[in-house]
Amino acid sequence: QVQLVESGGGLVQAGESLRLSCAASGLTFSIYSMGWFRQAPGKEREFVGGISWSHGDTLYADSMKGRFTISRDYARNTVYLQMNSLKPEDTAVYYCALDRSIVAHTTASRYDYWGQGTQVTVSS
Repeated sequence: QVQLVESGGGLVQAGESLRLSCAASGLTFSIYSMGWFRQAPGKEREFVGGISWSHGDTLYADSMKGRFTISRDYARNTVYLQMNSLKPEDTAVYYCALDRSIVAHTTASRYDYWGQGTQVTVSS
């Protein structure tokens, strides 16, 4: 059974950085992509970025480009979201998700598995 476990969230001040991790287990297939989404209170879930596991190609939401970076560690089956220059508007629950597709998609409904989420709070 596929499991995704996020970690690394917390409370930081504006301008600081955080790195989120998402460890995947129970995988019986090798073709997939991983995505990061976030959801702030009262708002819809929003695509942050994604990565093709096999190719390493990344895709970002326009508003995240330049501040957020996604990477992967093959040996640990882990994907990371490095967030720099954080702003109060980045405050949200961050989720990782897995899509059994070779390329990452921006639509949440494309993803087959989800983690439980990790809270990121940025104070001003």
